[in-house]
Amino acid sequence: GHEMAGDHETRAGRGPGPGDVDLDRVWLGVAAQMWRRHPGRVEQAAGRLLRSPGLARALVTTPSLLTGWLMATAVVLIAGLFATLGTGTPYVPLLAPAVAGAGIAYAYGPGIDPAWELSRSMAVSDRMVLLARALAVFAVNAALGLAASAAAGSAAALTFGWLIPMTAVSALALAAATLARSANVGVIVGLAGWVIVVLAGQSASGRVTAVITDTALVLPYLAFAAVCAAIAWAATRIPRGTS
Repeated sequence: GHEMAGDHETRAGRGPGPGDVDLDRVWLGVAAQMWRRHPGRVEQAAGRLLRSPGLARALVTTPSLLTGWLMATAVVLIAGLFATLGTGTPYVPLLAPAVAGAGIAYAYGPGIDPAWELSRSMAVSDRMVLLARALAVFAVNAALGLAASAAAGSAAALTFGWLIPMTAVSALALAAATLARSANVGVIVGLAGWVIVVLAGQSASGRVTAVITDTALVLPYLAFAAVCAAIAWAATRIPRGTS
């Protein structure tokens, strides 16, 4: 009876699990292993710029800012560059919004970010982490896209015209990812939306570049991006610690 009472007391104090294992201490040990590594130069610079070491750590652990993802993005844009040079069709401006939308979707954490649960224990709000990640992913993808587009010798309208639809596609992917709490859903919705817009523009005007060069689409793109950003903002209002 004494042993049963002791076991009951242990379980009541520590939650479900073996009676001789302190789950709280185990979790603290996991957290320490994840966060104690010495920050690199990029993380140190981000920490000084953002004035938050925790936010800088969350930023450098963004899945779509890791080396493998950036290399894959560069490969896609380089393939588009060679296809543009070989055929004359501006594939880089058409691919750039798609890869940016995928990257933005994977800036959202649940299910794809190994540090997601730990980042939720920081003093920095979830929304601030997501905002910093989304802006960083957008900036990196914009820089890569501009470099590839300029190397392809595209006209100025094609070089910069895709930045507005890129904003709309990124906002759409982020809204879908946050609503569904799934980066994969965000990627699918963002890519599908962009493909539909491109095909609709080509069908209406006979030019595949219509969705990039038509200035009449600028305001609709921006309005749509604003609506999607508001949806993402509302979808991340869930209090910390709930699902």
